[in-house]
Order: sequence, then C-alpha cells, then structure tokens
Amino acid sequence: MGGMGGNMANLMRQAQKMQKEVAAAQEQLSQTDYEGHSVDDFAVVKMNGDKKVLDIKIDEKIIDPDDPDTLQDMLIDALNDGMAKVDKDKDAKLGKYTNGMM
Repeated sequence: MGGMGGNMANLMRQAQKMQKEVAAAQEQLSQTDYEGHSVDDFAVVKMNGDKKVLDIKIDEKIIDPDDPDTLQDMLIDALNDGMAKVDKDKDAKLGKYTNGMM
C-alpha cells in the first residue's frame, strides 16, 4: 500500500507542475500582441492573446462612403486573420496539455 501512496503523491506533484506550466503559458499568450491583416494590408487589427482588439488601422484608400461593404470586408478579413493567429499560437503552446480540448 505504501507504493500506491508514493505513486499518488508523484501524480499530484506532476499535476501541480503541469497546472503551473499551463497558467504560465496562458499568461504569456494574454500578454502577446498579434496583428491581423486584410488583403493588401488595407486594414490591420492589433489584438492580444485574449482576442481583445487593441488597435485598428485603416488605409484611407478603402474609405469610400459609397462603398461601405469593402471596408467591412477588409475589417472582417483582418479580424479573422488576427484571431486565427491567436488560435494557432494558443494551440502550439497549450496543445500538449489540452489534446485539442481548447
């Protein structure tokens, strides 16, 4: 029975270590800034690892009051690109702990 107690204690230490590593990786992600770009960089969105938008830059060439759809499309492209970068980095840093659960 003593061997089982040692194994359980070892498992608990490993779980605590993994929990600390996951927390550190999550903190690193939330502190990292990402940029999403539309086609030809007409719109650039800066966001953090929590997907909170920090800044948006729009090239004045695509600001046309008669064509708001183009601006909307560029912003959507830039936002989706930024979120995809966050997800890719998150998967790279946390995937070994989550096995695709996040």
